[in-house]
Amino acid sequence: MPSVLVVDDQDQVRQLIRETLELAGYQVEEARDGKEGLDRYRARATDLVIMDILMPDQDGLETIMTLRREFPDTRIIAMTGGTDTIGILNFLDVAKMLGAGRTLQKPFELKVLLDTVAAELTI
Repeated sequence: MPSVLVVDDQDQVRQLIRETLELAGYQVEEARDGKEGLDRYRARATDLVIMDILMPDQDGLETIMTLRREFPDTRIIAMTGGTDTIGILNFLDVAKMLGAGRTLQKPFELKVLLDTVAAELTI
């Protein structure tokens, strides 16, 4: 059973992703921000990390960089509901440049979530 760590500061988003993935047969861990996510991943690496970008304390971009540095083979899906940019790039483009394999723009359909997770795990 593949394992997934979901990192998002919104309880409802984490719960929805957890329930959807568990129904599809995944084992799911949760974290409320990037710092907690890193601590959980360091304690027990998962097959995939689904990382929100806009979070307090430690954002997803910083966390993706740290994961890539410490665990280069980590599979990461970045997601955000924000439309902010860094220069001419949006946050999801930057996340891909930093090492996210795939991205999701919130809100997304649950089928899109499941398809994206399955695609990232089969690489």
